[in-house]
Amino acid sequence: MITIKGALDLNTFYKIIFENESVAIDNQIKANVNASFEFLKEFSANKVIYGVNTGFGPMAQYKIKDEERINLQYNLIRSHASGSGNLIPQKYVRATMLARLNTLSLGRSGVHSSVINLMTTLINKNITPVIYEHGGVGASGDLVQLAHLALTLIGEGEVIYKGERELTKTVFERENLKPISVEIREGIALMNGTSVMTGIGVVNTIYTRRLLNWMVSISASINEIVKAYDDHLSLELNQSKKHIGQREIAKMMRQHLKDSSLVRKREHHLYTDTDEVDVFEDKVQEYYSLRCVPQILGPVLDTLNTVERILFEEINSANDNPIIDLENKHVYHGGNFHGDYVSLEMDKLKLVVTKMSMLAERQLNYLVNPKLNDILPAFVNLGTLGLNFGMQGSQFTATSTTAENQMLSNSMYVHSIPNNNDNQDIVSMGTNAALITKKVIENAFEVVAIELITIIQAIEYLEVQNEVSSKTRKMYEDIRKIVPKFKEDIIMYPYINEVKNYIINNEI
Repeated sequence: MITIKGALDLNTFYKIIFENESVAIDNQIKANVNASFEFLKEFSANKVIYGVNTGFGPMAQYKIKDEERINLQYNLIRSHASGSGNLIPQKYVRATMLARLNTLSLGRSGVHSSVINLMTTLINKNITPVIYEHGGVGASGDLVQLAHLALTLIGEGEVIYKGERELTKTVFERENLKPISVEIREGIALMNGTSVMTGIGVVNTIYTRRLLNWMVSISASINEIVKAYDDHLSLELNQSKKHIGQREIAKMMRQHLKDSSLVRKREHHLYTDTDEVDVFEDKVQEYYSLRCVPQILGPVLDTLNTVERILFEEINSANDNPIIDLENKHVYHGGNFHGDYVSLEMDKLKLVVTKMSMLAERQLNYLVNPKLNDILPAFVNLGTLGLNFGMQGSQFTATSTTAENQMLSNSMYVHSIPNNNDNQDIVSMGTNAALITKKVIENAFEVVAIELITIIQAIEYLEVQNEVSSKTRKMYEDIRKIVPKFKEDIIMYPYINEVKNYIINNEI
């Protein structure tokens, strides 16, 4: 059981969402939430408070009668539960729920304590609302997607529970759960925020870091099996640049290769007497996809760290409107629900993930093209050239998937479309950005899976299993358990999918 007592961090988030740890809310936080609710109830008695005694959006000019306030909240939830398209997978929905629970727990929204209690229970029981990909424009927050979350909390709509899609009412009755108590502004407070884009975004960062770690190890192993010189990974060369990411990637690669017997020292082969040589037999420098890995993956690491920081600033923020200030006994109206911070970070993240897929595709091309590597048969074909095809077909998949990533990397952040009778005249499209980034990450894992299979086949052909580093050997053994050595052509798609599933669910 993890008790949330303050700011949510990545480690806590990971344990709850990826390791299914139970979550509880500290009693002091619950007391603060209740105090916020009681204050808003009293404060709004004779004042105009948006979404409490007014309509919503461009209809905020309409006063709502006291006896219609509760109905207003239900109307908002039901009318905006209008999503379409594919369902957002459960892990990402649970991340959304945790993000929303965290921001409501700040006591800045004035919700009834039943909201906090029921959301906590649903997370712990792994009862997740049916939420669709399409709907939110990310300005008054993720209104449409969060409406589906709110719909579950009022006991309506549908949920996924124990692998089945069922009516919320049916599951609540079976589990003896009661819907939330709608008292003041529970509908708008649940919906007015960035929790969908942020929850998805945090999951995206976790998978991106995993992908990056695989790419670092893969890049090191390619340098290794082609017997590259190691000075492009040296401390001295990489310290001559000030970028933290570049230095860290080079360090990671050096650690990967520390016990390899294949990488070479330039001074042993090229820093010698060459007076009688006209043409060097050894390659003087490797292609960029091998030699410039620290410079290519360094910006990925630096960007990822920034994205992660911004997302947790958002997840620990009051992203709602209006905002309750208990300390000063006031209510402030504004635009904290706007998702531009998250949208921009998702665009940045998908750019660097696409660059990783491009690097993987170029490294794959290097391995399958004998004119480039000079040591491997075409398409790392261990069978009969001409009769067998090796990795030829799989390369097409990697290339086309990389091309899709390049297309998907166009910005959502600058694709605002005015809507809501022009009340929302500039919006973030943050959830679209997060979901497209999710797709780009999944695509990148497919490309890397194909590259990994090719590396394993290359190690088989070169018979260097006992010369590679211990880390490469471990990677080779893990993937070889999934994909057998093959000379004759085999049906590749099951193996590609199995390797993809393995690397997306396991750290290197």
